[in-house]
Amino acid sequence: MARKLYPLGIQTFERIRTENRFYVDKTEYIYNMVHTDSAYVFLSRPRRFGKSLLVSTLQSYFEGRKELFKGLAIDKLENDWTEYPVLHFDLSGGKHQE
Repeated sequence: MARKLYPLGIQTFERIRTENRFYVDKTEYIYNMVHTDSAYVFLSRPRRFGKSLLVSTLQSYFEGRKELFKGLAIDKLENDWTEYPVLHFDLSGGKHQE
């Protein structure tokens, strides 16, 4: 098995998967979260703990990008890869003082 590089500084799911970087598969949890009957989901995570990667993974999932999930747990669980419109707001680059 070939050694994979850690995705240091990479926060997008697409880039991790296309560059064949090391990825801990937690897509089964995403499938369970999306397919619950709850109206709200609260995610409490400390800083530097993968929030941006989680949002990027959800974005790829809702865009119906099945090719990125090949070989992961969600690939076996999801039968209907429906494409939804996704709005992405990135507030990380702006000045929030003014």
